Amino acid sequence: MPELHGRPARYRRRACQNLMQSDQGIANGPLKVALYTLGCKVNQTESAALAEMLRRQGYEIVAPGEKADVYIVNSCTVTAEGSAKSRRWLRRAKRDNPGAVTVMTGCFPQAFPQEALASGADILTGASHRRRLPGHIAGFLETGRKIIDIAPQDAAFEELPAAKPAGHTRAFLKVQDGCNRRCAYCVIPVARGPSRSRAEGEILRDAALYAREGTKEIVLTGINLPSYGLDTGKSLAGLVERLAEIEGLYRIRLSSLDPDLVRREDIERFAAVPKLCPQFHLSLQSGSGKTLKRMRRPYTPEEYMAAADALRSALPGAMLTTDLIVGFPGESEADFEESVQFMKSLRFLKVHVFPFSSRKGTPAAEMQGQIPRAEKERRAGRMQRQADVIRAEILGAQQGKIEEVLLETPQDDGRFTGYTRQYLPVCCLAPRHRQGEIITVRLGKAVGERIDAEVL
Repeated sequence: MPELHGRPARYRRRACQNLMQSDQGIANGPLKVALYTLGCKVNQTESAALAEMLRRQGYEIVAPGEKADVYIVNSCTVTAEGSAKSRRWLRRAKRDNPGAVTVMTGCFPQAFPQEALASGADILTGASHRRRLPGHIAGFLETGRKIIDIAPQDAAFEELPAAKPAGHTRAFLKVQDGCNRRCAYCVIPVARGPSRSRAEGEILRDAALYAREGTKEIVLTGINLPSYGLDTGKSLAGLVERLAEIEGLYRIRLSSLDPDLVRREDIERFAAVPKLCPQFHLSLQSGSGKTLKRMRRPYTPEEYMAAADALRSALPGAMLTTDLIVGFPGESEADFEESVQFMKSLRFLKVHVFPFSSRKGTPAAEMQGQIPRAEKERRAGRMQRQADVIRAEILGAQQGKIEEVLLETPQDDGRFTGYTRQYLPVCCLAPRHRQGEIITVRLGKAVGERIDAEVL
């Protein structure tokens, strides 16, 4: 039995109580749990769900840097650095908080259980069966014996409780998990399993709950979002149409889309939903046809361009964002330059640029033509600078336009930061308004990463 703050007997009793208490808490004060999350929006959504699940069991959720009795790392393994960060944070938690319970969960243990085991976590779980986590914590507190629970991914979608969105501004709603793709650089299919969709009724229930609690915007997330419904006979477009019927929900936003899975008929249906935000993260990875082929991405630059044009034609004023990998094995200087020029021609609102990270267990890790780190960093820097110039031009061209802004983060001087439907970042003086309101503004000059705006 670990010594938790020098009071093991008390913690054993409270661990048992946690499984029986409601979210009203425990008379003696609940055990404190700190969650540290790495990686994508799906991970962040799942961490919020885990926090809600533990809160309902009587635990108190605290910030990652605070003193806690249980430290949970919701890991990422999409890159080797993600796995390394997961290990480092868990080891630091163990070092700085002797006797606290440490938990490693998520993609890293699921894909690389032996590596994750070496982190020294007291409890090791994968990316499924996470409803068992409260029981595992209580079990470890009782016995002090390590618990390893890494099961194969289920064929069914893993249901986790709906988490209360912070600030009641926007909520991330996970509707899909897993991926059937086999991209050469990606280990996620190993970590997440095959694509599977959440039941539409469960999604609509949670969305309605968020709307009743005052959430104005819902962001649909998934590991491969546009494959939603392919296993159930539903479709992403149909889900958006159903969500738009929910009273009190004003905005629906989509996370990452693969261009080959966004059909023209889906785009037409999207355009007919006024609540759908005209901003799309259209996954690219490279603007070079040769590099895309080596990556095993199932589209060409020309097909990507056609999807982008279709979105912009159906939804005038729509903004596109994307991801790009540079320095992929075999990428020549000419391939890289082709990718730069393609990116510039698309004029993305924002581009996330990543130097290629070799991941053990993927075909790309064994490919010939691995590029030195310094060269990858050079290419990433050049690509990002070009993308940032375009972003500044787009933000600067918005002056005088009338837009709606969701007020998200209050500042000390009566100002708020927030986003338009197109995901333009805005700052405005709005002392008479509250966080979570949607207001109309006139856009002004772009100052740094935000556009100053006047409330109308």
